[in-house]
Amino acid sequence: MIRALPLASLPLASLSLAAALALLPVSAAVAEAQKTPAETRLESAAAVFEQKMEEFGARAERIQDDPELSETQKGLRIAALWSDYQPHVADFTAEATRQASQIAEAALAEIDIDAIVREAIAGVEPMVHGLAANGAWAQADPEQMVTYGLVAQYGMDQALDAVDEVQAALAETPVPPVPPAPPVES
Repeated sequence: MIRALPLASLPLASLSLAAALALLPVSAAVAEAQKTPAETRLESAAAVFEQKMEEFGARAERIQDDPELSETQKGLRIAALWSDYQPHVADFTAEATRQASQIAEAALAEIDIDAIVREAIAGVEPMVHGLAANGAWAQADPEQMVTYGLVAQYGMDQALDAVDEVQAALAETPVPPVPPAPPVES
């Protein structure tokens, strides 16, 4: 029979938890220090946008809670109120789009493609040697050689296509969304 021990009886578990809790402020500070300028600008824009949306929510609630207004009047007033806040949505969306592309560019700049390729080749190389020494691969049948060449070319083409997609995504500047038209009052 297997019996589970409670965590409290394990001094190592409590030490590990204490160590993790002690390092939490340090790791948060390191993460904060490693932010890119684009991440900082995005967080700042998000804080401003969040404040504007909270302000909108409070004002919309006051309109909703007004017993002297009909449902139609409430809807019209909230729509008019939204038209005041809609530029903030468009501004934040545009800023988020700009910063997101810079954040992605910075993240991709840190990727060492050569190291990834070396690692992939190192992982495949033993398999290739094993296949080359194995029966059908070791035979110099011209038809098999053409087939294996086509399979290898397909794999290389897929890898090159993936690299081209990443490069195209980096070269493409994101277009901010078009803000919606203001509501029509009737």
